Amino acid sequence: FWIPSGSMKDTLLIGDFLFVNKMAYGYSYASCPSVRIPAVGLNIDAEDICGWSRGANDRLFAGAPERGDVVVFRHPVNGSDFIKRLVGLPGDRVQMINGVLHLNGTPVKLADGGIFSETFEMQGPQRMQPSCENGSVGLGGTCTKSRQIETLPNGRSHAILNIGTRRADDTPVFTVPAGHYFFMGDNRDNSTDSRFDQRVGGVGFVPFENLIGRADRVMFSSAGSSMLYFWTWRSDRFFKRLQ
Repeated sequence: FWIPSGSMKDTLLIGDFLFVNKMAYGYSYASCPSVRIPAVGLNIDAEDICGWSRGANDRLFAGAPERGDVVVFRHPVNGSDFIKRLVGLPGDRVQMINGVLHLNGTPVKLADGGIFSETFEMQGPQRMQPSCENGSVGLGGTCTKSRQIETLPNGRSHAILNIGTRRADDTPVFTVPAGHYFFMGDNRDNSTDSRFDQRVGGVGFVPFENLIGRADRVMFSSAGSSMLYFWTWRSDRFFKRLQ
């Protein structure tokens, strides 16, 4: 799987190519491959192949995901592939208060993680521009975001980024239904995730059967608009294990 957006920075960067373990949670219709090559008009969706097995919200050889896993899943409405961090398990009460994740009424532990810096430039084939906490810096400038280390109740820790005050920094309480999960991006102010309703382009609660697999490792990474531009390869990210 390839990362097209910055919603999981700095865990995942635009241009990362991932190894995803499909065996981690067992198999469902979402485990079947999707093959999309727009240039030749090829668009075969996993549901076209294995849709007959969809609907029971169950899996073959099922294994339960753990809080803190980085998971690839199919969007519950449009079927596109998403990758986010699992923060809410079935039955959990999830809420954001002043930018802090609360699980079952208790805020998660946070520690200062310094500053995340990147060059303000067009990123990846889609030529996306990063959002900066330090305002408009112009092309070639240094774009920064505050970084914190978030520790979940099971002891799993990871970095999260902050850009500024956003609407999703304060939410109502979300109670995760049975057989569903709640996901958020590590780049908290630049992520369309379970905090947003599916009717307005968000992800909402994700059924168990929609999970594709657990992202374990970055195998290859390219910062350029094409993976063929070897001078843009990020050699320090090759075979990088994800936390």
